[in-house]
Amino acid sequence: MNSGHQHRVFGRRAQEHILILASGDKVRHMTVRPWMAALAFCFVGVFSIGYLLATSYLVLRDDLIGATMARQARMQHDYEDRIAALRAQVDRITSRQLLDQQVVEDKVDKLMEQQMALTSRHGKLDNLLDRAESSGLTEKDGAPTPSSPVQSYAPDVKDKRASLSGSGIEAIEKQLASGAPADVTPDNSTLAYVPATDTVGDRADRIFSKVTLSLKDVEQDQRSRVEQLTSDAGNAANAIETVLTRFKIPMPETAARKDDDDAVGGPYVEPESNDGFNNSLAALDGALTRLEAVRSTAESLPFRNPAIGKDVTSPFGNRRDPFLGRLALHSGIDFRFSPGERIRPTAPGKVISAGWTGGYGNLVEVDHGNGISTRYGHMSEVLVKVGDTVDRNDVIGLAGSTGRSTGTHLHYEVRQDGHAVDPVYFMNAGLKLATYIK
Repeated sequence: MNSGHQHRVFGRRAQEHILILASGDKVRHMTVRPWMAALAFCFVGVFSIGYLLATSYLVLRDDLIGATMARQARMQHDYEDRIAALRAQVDRITSRQLLDQQVVEDKVDKLMEQQMALTSRHGKLDNLLDRAESSGLTEKDGAPTPSSPVQSYAPDVKDKRASLSGSGIEAIEKQLASGAPADVTPDNSTLAYVPATDTVGDRADRIFSKVTLSLKDVEQDQRSRVEQLTSDAGNAANAIETVLTRFKIPMPETAARKDDDDAVGGPYVEPESNDGFNNSLAALDGALTRLEAVRSTAESLPFRNPAIGKDVTSPFGNRRDPFLGRLALHSGIDFRFSPGERIRPTAPGKVISAGWTGGYGNLVEVDHGNGISTRYGHMSEVLVKVGDTVDRNDVIGLAGSTGRSTGTHLHYEVRQDGHAVDPVYFMNAGLKLATYIK
């Protein structure tokens, strides 16, 4: 029994499922295979999954689109904020550059004003230096005169002042061009404003500060040297006046003041400026004017030796007369000359006597002004006439032995207010004035 039961259970084939389709008189049937069932199951599963996915997409689509749009809006806002920050930074940099440019232009204008002031001083200073040179305070080669060694500064004043013509602006442009330009392109990785470490304005401030200090140093150096020139001119004028005072020569400065105050007038107007440098130039001008006046007076007087290197055969004063053998006043100095040697006056002046004059023989007398005249006697020939104006280099006659003379010589005589004075006094004074007069 057991074996029959097992046969019925295990040995029986599984019944096939048949799908019957009836339509009117027609009946159709289809056997449902297992693989068909599996295929149908798979199809239903795939369809279900697709349906679920489609349903999920339709349900979540609005949220996804909204999130995407929100993300895009945030990105757009971020970019707009960055662009706005960059624009603000560019505006700040542009404003800074415009401000720096204005600062540079203002400083250039100020420097140009200073340079114009220096240029305006150029002519005055050159004129004063030329006058100082002609007055004996400086020499053309820049070497100081023996009497005033400090005057070696004066040529430096001229050279340093001349070097300022255009050099300040060129130096500024050169230094500005050598610097790196300001960074006007900010880093896009950050929105923070980072100012340039060294702008054109900063470099301009440093450059103009150096140039201004340099100009002030030059001006101070010039002023100190102009003051030194003023002091030297005053000292030279005082030295000449001291010598002239000994001979009771009136100072030309007094007459100049009277002439300056004569026939002048007009309303009082405040001076244009109270510049210290201009005041120092005015002081130097006054000192040079005074020096030129007293120097001109000294050069017009017979302070020079009429016979340099010649032997003195008879000094001024009482002596034994060579013809009478008794004591007599010798009113001049006799210098040994060779026959026909040229004789020149010791100072410029006007000839007031020319020709035979008693014991003087052939005589030339020259008036030098201020009551002082000189006489040149015993000449073999007179080469000038009354009324002629002569200079120190003009030949007025030839040496001889005319009149009361024992041999060829020059009788040189100096008269002040009509009275004969010892020419040695004038020649000694001339030695003291040798560094001040030509």
